[in-house]
Amino acid sequence: MKIFVSNAAYGDLEGIKEYYEEEGVPHIGKQFITSIIEHVQTLVDNPDIGRVVPEFGEEGIRELIHSPFRIVYLRGQDSIHVIRVWRSERLLKLPENEI
Repeated sequence: MKIFVSNAAYGDLEGIKEYYEEEGVPHIGKQFITSIIEHVQTLVDNPDIGRVVPEFGEEGIRELIHSPFRIVYLRGQDSIHVIRVWRSERLLKLPENEI
């Protein structure tokens, strides 16, 4: 199982880093990013561990909850595509070209 990360998800991680830098606690942002990446890596052996995203109700669109973030991914036959990393209180809406 291969893991791919979209440009949007990379941007989300960068945004997390920047937010915590602006708050004066850059080490917290770095810890979140490291732990999010480690959490995503568990998908290699357990691709169905994430729940189906409630907003879509489609089996292939799943998420890992890494409080306070949602790691949204597409579960393919032989691959995982991480598409967003969002704060869990945000409602999820994806542009058509993200899916």
